[in-house]
Amino acid sequence: MHVDDFDYELPSELIAQTPIEPRDAARLLVDRGSAPAEHRHVRDLPDLFGPGDLLVVNETKVLPARLAVRRATGGAAEVLLLEPLDAERKVWEALVRPARKLKPGEVLEAADGSPLVEIGRRTEAGDTFTVTLLGPVESMRLLDEHGEMPLPPYITERLFEPDRYQTVYAREPGSAAAPTAGLHFTPELLRELAARGVEQATVELVVGLDTFQPITVDDPRKHRIHTERYRVSEDTLERCRRAERVVAVGTTTVRALESAVARGELEGRTDLFIHRGFDWQVVDVLMTNFHLPRTTLLMMIDAFVGNRWRRLYEEAIRERYRFLSFGDAMLLDRRAV
Repeated sequence: MHVDDFDYELPSELIAQTPIEPRDAARLLVDRGSAPAEHRHVRDLPDLFGPGDLLVVNETKVLPARLAVRRATGGAAEVLLLEPLDAERKVWEALVRPARKLKPGEVLEAADGSPLVEIGRRTEAGDTFTVTLLGPVESMRLLDEHGEMPLPPYITERLFEPDRYQTVYAREPGSAAAPTAGLHFTPELLRELAARGVEQATVELVVGLDTFQPITVDDPRKHRIHTERYRVSEDTLERCRRAERVVAVGTTTVRALESAVARGELEGRTDLFIHRGFDWQVVDVLMTNFHLPRTTLLMMIDAFVGNRWRRLYEEAIRERYRFLSFGDAMLLDRRAV
């Protein structure tokens, strides 16, 4: 296995900069195995599912976790909060910039000049720091006042409606990025799926650092996966066992479900790395957006449907599908032949 196995040429003009309206107007490339793929829209999902299908979504909620701050010298800095390390959400693991210049104990200020973040030590992972939020109010209020939605770096246009980087079913605040396949759903679409007999269940996986990390080693199996917090209820797992088909919305949902079975634990931290040869236990169908080349997310797609992902991606590029977080989606069937 080589990292080049998961490379492809992504035209920059296909990287979606803004979300489509309405949410379910996004295009949907439907995998038919060796047969030609089908071109649909997300709003067509009720025609593709029915009784016996279980739709599982990740209900994590994105925090306004990107903080634009200033150093005492006047220089600009940035802090991206990844995960709280204490119950009060004052101490966090974070990505900081400029990482080489910021020192432990340094205090960074908000735009209004108030102290906002104190830099702590570098973590064992080596690429993140512990930081402490400063101020007289509780942490979530600080983030609401000073934070921005942590859009990926490839999105350069301003997001005027922050809720568009949030799923309609988001419930548990904690993630540094959205589970983007879920951005396509509307309350009306979920109700229509339920009316067609499609059951629905939830998991939680806090989206963390690996969303931002490309593979940098030749043998991608040596890439170090950071741990992420997950939770799968016993009810959700039991319904997965009873379902004829488990339909996971997004790679984060896949990781939560397969971690719960592989680890034998309904909640905790997972470093599950899904790549070729993975022994699938839960997920049958995956709805996902199109991913960046040379990433662990694309390795998961390769493990799910094999090398035919290349044909599907080539067709999506040829048909001018929109890629990445605000882009279109694909529906993959692991058992299709």
